[in-house]
Amino acid sequence: MSIEWTPNLSVGVKNIDDQHKVWFEKANELFEAGKEKRAKEYINQLIDFLDEYTKYHFKDEEKYMAEINYPELEAQKKAHASFIEELSKLKSEFNKDGGNILVIINANTMIINWLSNHITSMDKKIGDYVKTL
Repeated sequence: MSIEWTPNLSVGVKNIDDQHKVWFEKANELFEAGKEKRAKEYINQLIDFLDEYTKYHFKDEEKYMAEINYPELEAQKKAHASFIEELSKLKSEFNKDGGNILVIINANTMIINWLSNHITSMDKKIGDYVKTL
């Protein structure tokens, strides 16, 4: 259930697109690690990276949106906070269940759905807005 970043997911803002590409790459690594039944510690490192990178990306993206006076910044912040909460729950569930593969599958599904849906429905609007500046 891997997913690749493709040009149709481009927001049109290089920094945001570059960060999204890293996110896709790491989400795929997480899925592959789960599929290959890699060590729990390795999977934990990937989850930790995704958690930290997600927070970094959202902070960076929100800063950029504030700089350009993006009108839907608050909606983005709410969506970002919700995703961080879901990711935190999955991370906790993975640790509680001792590295259960179903948690990895759920995490991967959640991340893929988030990336695809959020980028196409919300982030692309940032690029559209930038074009009007």
